[in-house]
Amino acid sequence: MCPAMITLHGIPNCDTVKKARAWLDANGVDYRFHDFKKSGAPAMLIERWAEAAGWETLLNRRGTTFRGLSDAEKADLDRAKAIRLMEANPSLIKRPVLEDESGKITVGFSKDAFAAEWKP
Repeated sequence: MCPAMITLHGIPNCDTVKKARAWLDANGVDYRFHDFKKSGAPAMLIERWAEAAGWETLLNRRGTTFRGLSDAEKADLDRAKAIRLMEANPSLIKRPVLEDESGKITVGFSKDAFAAEWKP
């Protein structure tokens, strides 16, 4: 059973976030939405996600934001540098990030993963 407070972090116009929200709604999962494009994603939050899922999982290397980084920004990526980049550019965070009060998180969307972890 899921804890009462679940937060879906993402960007509203992201197709993957839309799929995740539709799945949560269809399965009766209560959640609140945090738009990190508008409200930001502070380093402390990104640190917590990186600790739980790994910074490599959290960093979205497929998007146009990552491809738009300079070669210097992409070079020698480590945890600290990736977190700084994600804080400065929230679009670099793989979406969505679903998190509950206990700190359990899922990065990205998969029907199977959501069903296993988040279905009430």
